[in-house]
Amino acid sequence: MDIAVVGLGYVGTVTSACLAEAGHSVIGVDVNPIKTAQLLDGISPVSEAGLDQLVETNVRDGRLRATDDLAAAVVESDIVLVCVGTPSGRNGDVHLLDVHKVMQEIGHALGRAEGWRLVLVTSTVPPGTVHSELIPILERTSGKRWRQDFGVAFSPEFLREGTAVADFLHPPKCVVGADDDRSYATACGLYESIECSVTRTSIGVAELVKFTDNAWHALKVAFANEIGRVADAEGVDSHAVMRIFMSDTRLNISRNYLTPGFAFGGSCLPKDLRTLTYRAHRSGAKVPLLESILPSNVAHLELALEKIRSVGARKIALLGLAFKYGTDDLRESPALELAERLLGKGYDVTIHDEHVNLAHLIGANREYVLRVLPHVAQHLSDDLPAVLDGAEAIVVTQCNPAYASVVTDAKPEQTVLDLCGIARDGHEAPNYVGLTW
Repeated sequence: MDIAVVGLGYVGTVTSACLAEAGHSVIGVDVNPIKTAQLLDGISPVSEAGLDQLVETNVRDGRLRATDDLAAAVVESDIVLVCVGTPSGRNGDVHLLDVHKVMQEIGHALGRAEGWRLVLVTSTVPPGTVHSELIPILERTSGKRWRQDFGVAFSPEFLREGTAVADFLHPPKCVVGADDDRSYATACGLYESIECSVTRTSIGVAELVKFTDNAWHALKVAFANEIGRVADAEGVDSHAVMRIFMSDTRLNISRNYLTPGFAFGGSCLPKDLRTLTYRAHRSGAKVPLLESILPSNVAHLELALEKIRSVGARKIALLGLAFKYGTDDLRESPALELAERLLGKGYDVTIHDEHVNLAHLIGANREYVLRVLPHVAQHLSDDLPAVLDGAEAIVVTQCNPAYASVVTDAKPEQTVLDLCGIARDGHEAPNYVGLTW
């Protein structure tokens, strides 16, 4: 394919060279004449392991060239790949003026060009940017219609400086956000030479994937460093701790605990976080990340309360009381806290949990319930159909398979608020509301 890569920074130069190496005809575009001149001379404008040889070889063989004439590059290309930088602005938000300017120039060129082209954005932009800002710019400046006269897709890059060439050739994942089949199929042509299955998704999801990845990477670094500060303050080998931590690929380094749902609870997580942060504070170790986890958890519980309030119902069926399905442990259960807050606000609450029998609770679990919600027994019922029948809103807090069909079991006038995702199969129903989905 004929490809124009707009922006010859780290991402653009690596992408240009690697696509040329794959056999495509690539034009690198940049407003900086020094960058284009260097690339035309077979010299990489950025320093990156393995890139110099790729640039030199592909320029010599005629597959890679450079220009500052964006309009001409658009006319000559099947795909216009946007790799313009998006730095932070003064207020901390992303700076999109350069992307807007490039889109205006691409739009003007599309207006003069014949035939359909794909504009493929890889610049990191917030979710909603492509639909609300970039596509309108292209339509306005080109006088043409998206989907009909040109396509737009979003494909985030996952390149790390220092290993960018290897990351491009062996990516951890390939993601294409496209709302039409032609744009998706055309974008996939870029990945034919790469051993990586392409995940198709919406443009909005693809936009947020890169932010999510980088936030997670930053979180991991900060987490390891805070554990290091705690370990150092306690005279413990931090590397030994983290080696053991990383050896657990069932729970720690895994998919577990990474699906959006309800707040966490139980007898371990809240207690151990409080202990860890207290000890860190006492020893002088700063752990702001760890200290923020419990407040974040409370904010998630408050979001659930706000969702219930927005429904407008007063008679609530609460499905699930223990902190997770399959247990009767009510200690620091977010569902129990939710029930307490709802009752305190005057809601009529009936609760179902097949594993909770107050008569059988003993020890710390029983003491906790009696302290937090001593009159919970009068709100509990083991008759699920009756609990559902009498409610104006059904709130699901627990991933009990018995609750998976609650949307189809509910009456049309009953709102189902799914806090854990167990009933997502019914998400298209007009009475279904998810917590963050």
